[in-house]
Amino acid sequence: MASSEIKEVVKSKYGEAARQVAAGGTACCGGAADLSLCDPITSDLYTESQKSLLPAQAVAASLGCGNPTALAKLEPGEIVLDLGSGGGIDVLLSARRVAPTGKAYGLDMTDEMLALARENQRKAGVQNVEFLKGEIENIPLPENSVDVVISNCVINLSADKDRVLREAFRVLRPGGRFAVSDVVVRGPVPADIRRSVELWVGCVAGAMDESDYRAKLAAAGFAEIEIEPTRVYTVEDARQFLTAKGVDVDAIAPQVDGKFASAFIRARKPA
Repeated sequence: MASSEIKEVVKSKYGEAARQVAAGGTACCGGAADLSLCDPITSDLYTESQKSLLPAQAVAASLGCGNPTALAKLEPGEIVLDLGSGGGIDVLLSARRVAPTGKAYGLDMTDEMLALARENQRKAGVQNVEFLKGEIENIPLPENSVDVVISNCVINLSADKDRVLREAFRVLRPGGRFAVSDVVVRGPVPADIRRSVELWVGCVAGAMDESDYRAKLAAAGFAEIEIEPTRVYTVEDARQFLTAKGVDVDAIAPQVDGKFASAFIRARKPA
């Protein structure tokens, strides 16, 4: 599938997820409204104290696989950029941590998600936030302009991950940090899963092999690269998820046991 087709499918699915949340429902990684279909990837990522600071719709629109705000050691005064910011949960949490003099940017290509994020910002009463429309392959910010790049299960949705990582490197200041949550693959993956657009949109099929992720970060110029698995998915996790996507679970699930994991991915732009 061409990258332009993948982009349109992703945009359509995430737009629908935003509309579901705006209508009072809950988004899911594949666009389904039933929270049970989101497990295990999107569940139990934020503490109750974090969620208490946010509008319910910001929490409901969370489609990530981790909590990059727990990963990134943010300091007051820093500038943060969230790639694929969705409903804004990580942007709003980051903005509170870099306040009062810092700022958090959220970048998203989906109009519906941007509208939802801006409404969540208004409800949260957070001022030091700006949501930008654009693509993570072409970040609409100047070079050397941010201290930290975060992202939550979005880079794997891009068909041009090398370009995304080069863009993240470009906008980071010397010494700046790359601190994302993403899904990584640990070993060979059945072609059936790679071919499934539904799974790509659902944060799994576009995932990179752990060694490829390291290599691409290094090729973009990053140093101090670390990948820390935080949640390894089992056959039963895959069974629930794959069944929801209409995949032949008995044929596929035994081959994916332990192959997918959520991970914290850290790197630094050399000073």
